[in-house]
Amino acid sequence: MTFDFDFALQVLPDLVRGFAITIQATVGGSVLALALGLAFALANRSENRLLRVCSGSASEFLRRTPLLVQLFFIFYVLPDVGIVIPPIWAGILALGLHSSAYMSEVYRAGIEAVPKGQWEAALALNYHPVQTWRRVILPQAIPPMVPALGNYVVLMFKETALLAVITVPEAMNTARDIGNSTYQYTEPVTVVGILYLLISIPVVLALRFIERRVHQEAA
Repeated sequence: MTFDFDFALQVLPDLVRGFAITIQATVGGSVLALALGLAFALANRSENRLLRVCSGSASEFLRRTPLLVQLFFIFYVLPDVGIVIPPIWAGILALGLHSSAYMSEVYRAGIEAVPKGQWEAALALNYHPVQTWRRVILPQAIPPMVPALGNYVVLMFKETALLAVITVPEAMNTARDIGNSTYQYTEPVTVVGILYLLISIPVVLALRFIERRVHQEAA
């Protein structure tokens, strides 16, 4: 097996354009997952039992079913009931929903790590529940969560390759199309792997740095 560097350079612009869609899907899915994950975590602490049960059931379902199944359901099954979602938005929705269930557990752990005295102090100050969360609990809970939440974002970034199955023209789908048309798979797939490494490795190193800083400040 030989690697054709000239061919790799020839297809690089197409792969970079596909990678831009990969980044777009990751950013969109991350925003959705971070927001929904926090919503799930807060709903699971609600005094309303129905809300707790619904939230807990939804997050369990999302964790216990594969992302691939959720992608197929959103893109191929929902149109049967009249809900048609463009491929990129279906991918973002599936990525966000799936990751939000895991991020909700990170939020839960961070919230539970806030000392009980902080809750009591907010109560003594006669804070409204919204003020308690916004001014006291979340500012203390979120910083230690950042590394764990960031790891799920990196995982989502790698899982965007699955969006090829619903025709999203992201990096892996572009590499497959190039391979199908030229019968040369080694170069495009290798380049895509290198592009993933060039993004994920610096992000992981940054997350490790943040984690060390958080531990130092907590010590």
